[in-house]
Amino acid sequence: MENGSMASRFKGYMGKMMEVDLTTGRIGEYEVTDRDRELFLGGRFLSTKILWDELKPGTDPLSPENVLIVMTAPLTGTNAPCTSRYDISAKSPLTGAIGHSNSGGNFGVYLKRSGWDGMIVRGKSSTPVYLAISDKGVEIKSAAGLWGMDAEKSQHHLIEKHGKSGTMVIGPAGENLVKYASIVSQERLHGRTGMGAVMGSKNLKGMIATGNLKIELDKPEEYRETIKKWTQLLKGHPATGEFAPRYGTAGFLTSLSIRNALPTKNFSQGSFKDAYMIGGERLADEFLKKNMGCLSCPIRCGRVVEIDGKEVKGPEYEILCLMGSNMMINDMEAIIRWNYELDILGMDTITAGTVLGFAAELNERGLWKNGIEFGKKENISQVLKDIAFRKGIGNDLAEGVRFLAQKYGGADYAPHSKGLELAAYEPRSAVGHGLGYATASRGACHLDGGYLIYFEATGPVTLKPHHYRSKAGWVVLDQNLLSAISAGGNCLFTSWTFVPNIAFKVPGSKLMSSIMTGVLTYSWALIDATLRLPAWMLRIHLPMLPHTKALRQATGMNMDFGKFLAVGDRGYTMERLFNMREGLGRKDDTLPKRFTDERLEPGNRHSIVPLKKMLPKYYRLRGWDKAGVPTPKRLKKLGLDFINTNTKG
Repeated sequence: MENGSMASRFKGYMGKMMEVDLTTGRIGEYEVTDRDRELFLGGRFLSTKILWDELKPGTDPLSPENVLIVMTAPLTGTNAPCTSRYDISAKSPLTGAIGHSNSGGNFGVYLKRSGWDGMIVRGKSSTPVYLAISDKGVEIKSAAGLWGMDAEKSQHHLIEKHGKSGTMVIGPAGENLVKYASIVSQERLHGRTGMGAVMGSKNLKGMIATGNLKIELDKPEEYRETIKKWTQLLKGHPATGEFAPRYGTAGFLTSLSIRNALPTKNFSQGSFKDAYMIGGERLADEFLKKNMGCLSCPIRCGRVVEIDGKEVKGPEYEILCLMGSNMMINDMEAIIRWNYELDILGMDTITAGTVLGFAAELNERGLWKNGIEFGKKENISQVLKDIAFRKGIGNDLAEGVRFLAQKYGGADYAPHSKGLELAAYEPRSAVGHGLGYATASRGACHLDGGYLIYFEATGPVTLKPHHYRSKAGWVVLDQNLLSAISAGGNCLFTSWTFVPNIAFKVPGSKLMSSIMTGVLTYSWALIDATLRLPAWMLRIHLPMLPHTKALRQATGMNMDFGKFLAVGDRGYTMERLFNMREGLGRKDDTLPKRFTDERLEPGNRHSIVPLKKMLPKYYRLRGWDKAGVPTPKRLKKLGLDFINTNTKG
């Protein structure tokens, strides 16, 4: 790509991308071609293509040479359901691999309304700064008065100064280069892979965007009718219209414990006797003040709770598990407080909880006497603050699980893959989800991994959780589909309508549940065959996935289900190529021995993750060779044949 300006022939985009060099103070435009828009849509995939173009292999993630990319998507800000999403990408300081994080705060919408599809930030400012963005231009302003403030106060300060706007800031964790520092927009967080540390390394405290420009659509009347029906679909669906608004993501916790898939005591167990005390039902009945949601979201799954008489964002499932059952703690009030503290400090709650669980086991085994213990809650708030400010043991904890295992030992039970800590699902009770953890581009992410747990444990009807032969195809399909949804600009919860309403009536009948489980499990050959079909044979729009029709009407692209899946396949392969160039390969598609060798259920030989049995088929379905390297034939099919694959990791 070259610097310059190039308007897009596609609607839905603003047609411009900003480029800011914090070292020189230069502000300009960065050219994105329509070819790349067609191939990658937006979000993380378009950002990955730019990272490929702009970064030299081996770039230090916390050096001025790393670039931070903020990227919207074609549906962002178009009033379609759940389209306030935007992505932040860079080379990850936590993993050294591709880093990206998607969130639903308001910044992406306002960035687009100020005339920009995204921005690329280079260099490093000599002093703390923030960016003020509007439809009139961009200014680099001093953040001397903001540096040291928590994320909540920083956003309030920016809004008081600039008025109603979209905000995005880091907290103390980002300033102090905690490897899993997050970026905060409103009360939503870009949590994973340490994008907050990349901002901190550039002395960039935050950004604020104001604007009221119109986003032009290709077929506005048809689009409005589509999003009207789409909203009705979401409101009328049991998952998005009933379960999510009532319980939020926390509603999964007790059912996962029953299915032995709830990480407990640093992932050494799969169920927690006090799960009901930290579950979504109790959260809804005793602590919920009201629901909240992102801009244009009809689901409203966010929780609002109270701390010291103040209403704040409530906890999601991940922290309830990872700082609850995973730490052997059953105190809902304490977890609510830790959730708020992590948010204002600007730290990923998933990694923080997993780090504490691993540290507690190291302490219990006598490998590192750190004062962190299972069941002990009195010192956790102080430990979280020490991590954010890198004080005492917090300096080591700020580096993540992989670093701790290298320094103190315990690699066999250190819950990470590629350096990213496992999310809150026990993979030995859902082996497809385990395959997703091992193969996800950014590391052990439940969403990038394909979120197969929904089809193995939390959904209304499920696959057989230990039937490994069926899982490779399902994982590839889910990874491609979910990542394409994200690249288009939607929240991944909009994928829940892919499961028809009738499926939610099946669990009431043991016979029907058994039949549906068998059908889902043994339909793997059909799933595999679908993945091998060329895109032109899937020129359809599925009623339960309105994303493709909405993208076609918004942009004018010739989008359909086949091309949509190809976007996911192409982007996932592009991320693979980036990781290969950074030295990652098949050796990194793995999990610790606790999950692959140690049975979760004594006497049940199936209760491990059989990666060696699943990976070869996964690679074949992706069109990668036995070493996990995309073949030239696959690259040509995906339109990526401009890339040289002599960069094996």
